[in-house]
Amino acid sequence: MGLADKVLAVNNDLPIRTDLPVHSGKVRSVYWLTKEDSQRLIKEKGYNVHEGAELAVMVISDRISAFECIWTGEGGMQGVPGKGAALNAISNHWFKLFRENGLADSHILDIPHPLVWIVQKAKPIMIEAICRQYITGSMWRAYAKGEREFCGIQIAEDLERDQKLPELLITPSTKGILKGVPGVPEVDDVNITRNDIVNNFEAFKFLQADDVEQYEKLLKEGFEVISSELSKLDQIFVDTKFEFGYVTDAEGNEKLIYMDEVGTPDSSRIWDGAAYREGEVIENSKEVFRQELLNHFPDSDILVNKDRMEERYALARDNELPAALIQKVSDTYVGIAEKIIGKKLQQSDNPKAEIIEILRDEYQLID
Repeated sequence: MGLADKVLAVNNDLPIRTDLPVHSGKVRSVYWLTKEDSQRLIKEKGYNVHEGAELAVMVISDRISAFECIWTGEGGMQGVPGKGAALNAISNHWFKLFRENGLADSHILDIPHPLVWIVQKAKPIMIEAICRQYITGSMWRAYAKGEREFCGIQIAEDLERDQKLPELLITPSTKGILKGVPGVPEVDDVNITRNDIVNNFEAFKFLQADDVEQYEKLLKEGFEVISSELSKLDQIFVDTKFEFGYVTDAEGNEKLIYMDEVGTPDSSRIWDGAAYREGEVIENSKEVFRQELLNHFPDSDILVNKDRMEERYALARDNELPAALIQKVSDTYVGIAEKIIGKKLQQSDNPKAEIIEILRDEYQLID
């Protein structure tokens, strides 16, 4: 088998029983199970969810997106070897630690295969909950242009690029388009303030006003758990994105949980501690891939200029990236995953065949 066979690029064509269209995101595909299969699995597997909960199979791929495009490599590489397994393994590790530390549950009920989660449907909070411990990336770019207020928070003068901030900053943005929130434009992914959220908590899909504090608490505690574990590995947790939602447990109580993924190289920046102390930033996250792309193409403005989207899509479509670049990104993802989980990452030789076999034989979700 060639390396390209080990990459799970297409993940929306599995023969999983479902009545609904498969929802395919940039990286994950979601198969909503039939009502009968959901109820059967809840009983058979003893999941702590309401008997009427809707379940789904979520399959991660090895596709890689950056600058709003999906990229491929030479030799038929439709993704990055080990990337999906790395993201899932890291998320699983942090979600487990959150539970052990009494923070909150996640949407994951079961992990049949390294690339597969069985999840329960959650009602998402319409916030991309971003928190930052260092000033870098888009925040630094805005600061360098003179901005001193971020999401309603005043920032100190005289900060330097990549410096540690005096405190953890919560800089939320909208998830999807929200209508009728005063002062918040009706476009996806715009920065919002804490006051926007508190004064319009229902628009953001919070059940009650107190839950805004609960989400902030889970955000800070989750960040702290990951940050302190990474520091033991001499890695710096720079910034990250959390997502939250509500689910109903077996007793019928609605509770706020973590959803999507947490603390991964896709949703976070992670820096090497030793290099940082020497004044150098070495990324152990997707930022490596972004930098490689910016260096690879002579006219890097195409990648960052929103007015050149058609050219950017063409660039991604018409250019296979060098194998060495894809390998470097693979090494970054697998390397940080193995550091975090403390063992070798389980990777598949033929992921699609394995997933079909497990979901057919052990879960009876494939005819």
